[in-house]
Formats: sequence, structure tokens, C-alpha cells
Amino acid sequence: MKDETSMTDFFKGIPKVRHEGPDSNNDFAFRHYAPDEVVMGKTLKEHLRFSVAYWHSFAWEGGDPFGGQTFERPWFGEGMEKAKLKADVAFEMFEILGAPYFCFHDVDVRPEGADFAENTRNLREITDYFQGKMEATGTKLLWGTANLFSHRRYMSGAATNPDPDVYAFAAATVKTCIDATHQLGGENYVLWGGREGYETLLNTDMGRERQQAGRFLTQAVEYARKIGFDGAILIEPKPQEPTKHQYDYDVATVYGFLKDFGLEKEVKVNIEQGHAILAGHSFEHELALARELGIFGSIDMNRNDYQSGWDTDQFPNNVPEMALAYYEVLRAGGFTTGGTNFDSKLRRQSLDAEDLILAHVGGMDACAAGFKAAAKMLEDGKLEEARQARYAGWDSAEVQAMLAEGLDEIAARVEGEGLNPTPRSGRQERLENLVNRYV
Repeated sequence: MKDETSMTDFFKGIPKVRHEGPDSNNDFAFRHYAPDEVVMGKTLKEHLRFSVAYWHSFAWEGGDPFGGQTFERPWFGEGMEKAKLKADVAFEMFEILGAPYFCFHDVDVRPEGADFAENTRNLREITDYFQGKMEATGTKLLWGTANLFSHRRYMSGAATNPDPDVYAFAAATVKTCIDATHQLGGENYVLWGGREGYETLLNTDMGRERQQAGRFLTQAVEYARKIGFDGAILIEPKPQEPTKHQYDYDVATVYGFLKDFGLEKEVKVNIEQGHAILAGHSFEHELALARELGIFGSIDMNRNDYQSGWDTDQFPNNVPEMALAYYEVLRAGGFTTGGTNFDSKLRRQSLDAEDLILAHVGGMDACAAGFKAAAKMLEDGKLEEARQARYAGWDSAEVQAMLAEGLDEIAARVEGEGLNPTPRSGRQERLENLVNRYV
């Protein structure tokens, strides 16, 4: 292990971040995240399972729809030497933060080759390089995935592309990425259909495209199990952006898709806060629904600018929102293979190495504060007591029997007993006040 400071020029002089408590004035310290603090029988490190997103932290260049690159990083450029320098910097950052996990797409970590064979060679070389660094540092892979949306070949989708050669190229690419994830001991494999949708029905066969997407996912699951990958296979829902109509719009849509193709026992979901908002839901709604459907897997933690209409991927800082999200995570039993991945990027004006570290420090601290509030709320049980009391009328055997009856039998009972129910308060404001006591 390295000493108190990073050994790369990029992070030179930045100390390893440690917990110093809520009264610390040190920017490079955790106030709420103490990795070894025990909450509900496990350490915060074990509960939260923080992960750094390779694409936003090390591959993103700082552009937006109105302007290009603002970041200048020493690892930007082509070739394997640049890719290895990027890995050196990345793993030093993981150590500075004490982040136990990272995530990546293939294109984040390897240069684009002239063809599939060169892409594969490059990915295998960087996978071997990662393996050595993971063994040296103890950092693990939360999940790997394939970027099937950035290259122009995927402009009309990957699995849903009208050109079968694109489908084949995408399927072969996923095979290599599952191989890399398996080699690195990844605990999940994620599929995000960034271009799996359509712009106009005028040139789209929706039925055909859904069938292709279903078969593609089935092939990915079959291959993963064939090679002995026993991690979770996850789909990440997202509406609209970049495709106008996405086939993986939200948790409910994904579950219907999985049911159609008999994959609801094989595939779970990786839910992103920003994507939930774009779908018109709250983060906790998507988490709760995934729990109820039995497909909760992992989360991408970030936030959106609520005054913008797109996915801004900002670092999380809203503790009350995160408390409600982690409450649903805890109600689902907590993470198993999943974790808290920061699918978050710096603002394009935040140019310095310090900004990259401090953004994660703030996010990790806010998550810890939200998680501890959620744990206290669940342990106290007041919210669950109120929920159970609201539905207590359904607990009797007589009432449960009504669900097996026909409408004529129910109507006869209503008339015979003279039922004339009056509304009862949902007590929303009381419960909101209760939640505010914890956050």
C-alpha cells in the first residue's frame, strides 16, 4: 500500500481522506462517512459499497451540447500507454478515497481499435493490467459493461439495430466485456440500452426490435452462466435521452420486458436517481417497485438539476432525498452484489485534481448521512407502524376471503351489512414531519 499521499503528479500533495467527524474544518476529510462505523450490524463500508465510475471521472472531457472539451488530463489520447496511465491515476484515486469498488465500460479503459479484433486485444491487455493493480490495492470491480451507444455504428441501436451485422458486432463486444468482468471478479454485469429505442415510427418495426432486444439479453445471460459468471446481470432503466422512445424506460417497463422473455428470475435492475427523475418518478419509487417485483440489484447515485430537462449527472448532496432512497434499499434487505456507484461527473468548470477528489468526498459523506438517517428511521419503526396501521383493516381472515369472492357476493355483503364507509386521513403531513426528525 502507498503512504499518506498519492504518488502520481496528478494528485500530488492530496492526502488520503479519513474520517474526522462533523466538526472538522478539513476539506479533505469525511464528516459522516466512517468506513468502520457499525450500523445495523454491518460497517458503513459494507452497507454502502461505494464505487467510482471510470467513465465520468477519467474518460469524460468536460463537454456539453454547446461546447467541447474543457478538461486537460495527461492520460487523454490514443494508445495503450495512455490507457495504462489513466489506470495508474484511477487506482491512486481509489486509494485516496478508500473507495472499495469501481465500474467501467470497455471504451472507458481501452483505446478504440481499427476493428473488433484490435478492440479485443486492447481490452484483454488493460484487463490484465487492472488485475495486477486490483491485487496490489485490494480494490474490487462492482460491475463492468459495454458501451453500445457512443460509436456511430450504434446510431440506430445495438441489439435493436436494423442491420444484423451491427447486432453481431454488439453481441461479440458484450461477450468480451463479460469475459473481462469475470476475469476481474466483477460482482455484477450491467446492460444499458442507450440507443435501444427509436426516433420515429415511420422507419421502425417495434415488434421486431423488441424481439431482437429480448434475444440479445437472453444470449448475454446464457453466455455469462456458461463461463461460470455467478454475479448479477443488471439492466439500467432510462427514459428518452438519447433516444426519443426507449424500450427500457423505467423499472415497470423493464419488468414487463423481462416477463415477456422469461428473464424475470435471471435479471435485476441497476437504478439511477437521475434516470428515475427523467421518467417522472422519485428515486424511492423506482427502488420500492424494484423491491416489490423482486428485481432490485444496485444503484447509480447522482442528482439532476430540476430546472433542466436532461440527465445532468451531478454529485449527490441532498441528504433528505438520499435518506428516503436508502430507506427503500434497507427495506429490500440492503445490497448483496450491488452497491452505490457514483454515476456523477464534475461540472465542466471544475478543472482541478482537487475538484475530482472533493466531489467524491462530498457525495460519500452525504450518502453516509442519508444512510444513517434511514437506518435510524427503520430501527425506530415508527414509519412502518404507521404504514401497518393504515392497512390493518385487511388483516382479518374474513376480509382476506373477500379477494377470492365474486363481485355479486361482495355486493350482497355490502348491502346486507349496510356498509357505508367514510374516508380516513392518510396523515401525510404527520409522516413528513416524522421523517424530518431524522434528516
